[in-house]
Amino acid sequence: MHDQRILLVDDEPKLVRLVWEVLTATGFQVIATGSGREAIEKAAIEQPELILLDIVLADDIDGYEVARRVRAFSDVPIIMLTARAEESDLLLGFDVGVDDYITKPFSSKELLARVRAILKRANKVAADAAEGEITCGELHIDLARRRVTRNGESIHLTRTEYNLLHELAMHPNQVLLHDQLLSAVWGPEYRDDLDYLRAYVRYLRRKIERDPANPQYIITSPGVGYMLECSGQD
Repeated sequence: MHDQRILLVDDEPKLVRLVWEVLTATGFQVIATGSGREAIEKAAIEQPELILLDIVLADDIDGYEVARRVRAFSDVPIIMLTARAEESDLLLGFDVGVDDYITKPFSSKELLARVRAILKRANKVAADAAEGEITCGELHIDLARRRVTRNGESIHLTRTEYNLLHELAMHPNQVLLHDQLLSAVWGPEYRDDLDYLRAYVRYLRRKIERDPANPQYIITSPGVGYMLECSGQD
């Protein structure tokens, strides 16, 4: 991970200094700004491997809007820094393409763990890109292109949404345990974040199900886990 660039977007000087010191001491390059507009420009020009993004910024563009605009041209992993961690905030972040959240205040250990975990997942996805296709009813997953369609209509998924669907699709008609999914998609350090998984499943259903309230693909096994139901497949 040496020399990987991280774009830090936050307007709190003390937090910027702390994050800068922790990350640079570990071998990362840090580019910092407190401006949402400047963050978008730096994301395009510098092409960082990761963005750490606060919600409240110095100008009239908040973190959600920064993430939305960055997603128009980049699939770079984004970790949102927030003092709030309610489900509504998570869903809003997922909607604009945020991959993870860190709730303030956080320790240096937690920061490094989250950064390393998300970069590891991003690198694994790039290395594991494989040829092949998965069909589940109306859903079609092109593994090489990381493209999902339903009845031929393209469905836009964020990196993490795709990874969750991919993990379920690799085990059709098989219930995957909560901690199994959390470990496979986010990493072993997330295995107890059940609310996180539930929020992502709920949002993924909104994108792939015709009736999210009565899902036909992502089926809940109460208290156990989730399954991708694919008729005609074992």
